[in-house]
Amino acid sequence: MTQKLFGTDGVRGIANKILTPELAFQLGKALSEVISTQGLGVGLSDKQKTFILIGKDTRISGDMLESALIAGICSAGIDVWLPGIIPTPVIAWLTKYTKAAAGIVISASHNPSEDNGIKFFNSNGYKLSDELEEKIEELINNGLKNVSRAQGPDIGRVYNKKKLVVFYKNFVKQTSDTDLKNWNLLLDTANGATYKIAPQIFKSLNAKVSIINAHPNGNNINYKCGSTHLESLKKKLKTGNFDIGLAFDGDGDRLLAVTPEGEEINGDQIMYICARYLPSLKNNHTVVATVMSNLKFEQKIKEIKKKFLRTKVGDRYVLEEMINTGALLGGEQSGHIIFPSLSPTGDGIITAIQFLKAITVSKQPVSALLKDIRLYPQILRNVPVVSTRGWDSNTEILKSVKQAEKELGTHGRVLVRASGTEPKIRIMLEGDNEIQINKLADILEQDIKNMYR
Repeated sequence: MTQKLFGTDGVRGIANKILTPELAFQLGKALSEVISTQGLGVGLSDKQKTFILIGKDTRISGDMLESALIAGICSAGIDVWLPGIIPTPVIAWLTKYTKAAAGIVISASHNPSEDNGIKFFNSNGYKLSDELEEKIEELINNGLKNVSRAQGPDIGRVYNKKKLVVFYKNFVKQTSDTDLKNWNLLLDTANGATYKIAPQIFKSLNAKVSIINAHPNGNNINYKCGSTHLESLKKKLKTGNFDIGLAFDGDGDRLLAVTPEGEEINGDQIMYICARYLPSLKNNHTVVATVMSNLKFEQKIKEIKKKFLRTKVGDRYVLEEMINTGALLGGEQSGHIIFPSLSPTGDGIITAIQFLKAITVSKQPVSALLKDIRLYPQILRNVPVVSTRGWDSNTEILKSVKQAEKELGTHGRVLVRASGTEPKIRIMLEGDNEIQINKLADILEQDIKNMYR
């Protein structure tokens, strides 16, 4: 039976149940075969032995999956470089910088600790294309038949490369021409991959730094902390004279922020402030977001005479559109924001530095900047279903969607879509009347439930 392995962000599942060491071995082996037969980008010079970088976050299952990946890769005759616990965007950047054949990150991002995932990057630091992911799936579904095994001195070896992170730190420091000496920052590192590197970088930029949730034990990553749980950051902000709170997720590719007064700042608001005030974006007239971004964000971007484009959910689709259009800013409401001139993927640390620079350039307090982009209320509902097949051709659901769109008119927006990672139909409504959008969301949710009775 053909097995679908890749979701919207690599291969993900409960560690040692769905994402097993056996599967990790197969993924390493299949990736190595694809590298050997097709390549994944620019890659190495002929004088260098082929190698793959593998990084991981702080989950307890990381060591287990790393070992299995290493075995699969080395058996194919490819070396492995290990930078250790490191954010996803750092692996993406280092893959290109070191001219690795590919990069791998073992992480389930913002998911609970019992989950884990495996993400792949090509030699340019970009996530693999759908075609290459399908090729890896095809090799595994065919039992890795006719995949070669290295012998004798050709077997791959493993190298400790923890010092590589220094090159990334130096690069990030060079991207910031704003001294942060006047900033008193509170960082929430989600007990994840940024717990060491983020404070080190911000201190090197002369900021005053305090940290919470920076004591990973393998099981507490993202647990009631980080960008998905801002409560502890809000609580700590009340205890000191902080200028802003910055929250990362477990693998460090997302950033959300909180004001000293406890107001949350999401990805849409961060992107708007950057688009309006960053000098590097002044002459770039396109911003790319997803279908989940707030309608008010779209309206405000158009007010400052920039083009606004939407893609389907997933940072890979945002990046593809950015490459196609030459946009220098794009991202998701969740805080996964991409500055392609600085990083090939979303990078929470780089986003934070650019955001702080935009605030500094504006010469206004962040509370004043937020008044300029008051987002519409947004209602999100997730309806569990047996299967997502057929929902988009159901006449009753389509009728309800059209009716909701008619009622909202130009003052709101409706989005109904199937989840790409679990059996759920996702409902999103937004508009300037919260009572109205709640009522319409109730109707849509009930119609979807009725479909499966």
